[in-house]
Amino acid sequence: MTVPGALDLISDLAKSLPEMVVGAGTVLDAETARRCVNAGASFLTSPGLIPEVMDVAVAEGVVVFPGALTPTEVIAAWKAGADFVKVYPCAQLGGHSYIRALKVPLPQIRLIASGGVNQQTAANFILAGATALGIGAELIPGEALKARKEEQINELARRFLSMVKDARA
Repeated sequence: MTVPGALDLISDLAKSLPEMVVGAGTVLDAETARRCVNAGASFLTSPGLIPEVMDVAVAEGVVVFPGALTPTEVIAAWKAGADFVKVYPCAQLGGHSYIRALKVPLPQIRLIASGGVNQQTAANFILAGATALGIGAELIPGEALKARKEEQINELARRFLSMVKDARA
């Protein structure tokens, strides 16, 4: 929700590309969560555990993955009904080693490594037990977006997908 016009963008994408999974990030309150779902978002995420956002997502039946950092926060998010728990910011707290440390006592919780994931670390996060990766500027660089370099973004996506596939094999 930090992008200007985010709700309109969610609505436009959800209507024009029904095969695309469209979601909303940095959702910080219940009203914004409801507006995102009404616009067509099929998932909600936030940088932290916000119970009112969780409540809306669970009530509306959309996927939700709140951010969490400590084991206590990860467990609280999972118990509140999170489909996944986004460990954020992950790289700053030890990267893949931190994910591995969380997975030892919490193997049943599906973790998304987010914050600092790049091409050099992506496979390590998967090998450490992350179910998925949250990738921002490393996947969609600002300069490529501004210059509308679709092929550059597609190539980065292909590389990340290949890394994840190889690490899972």
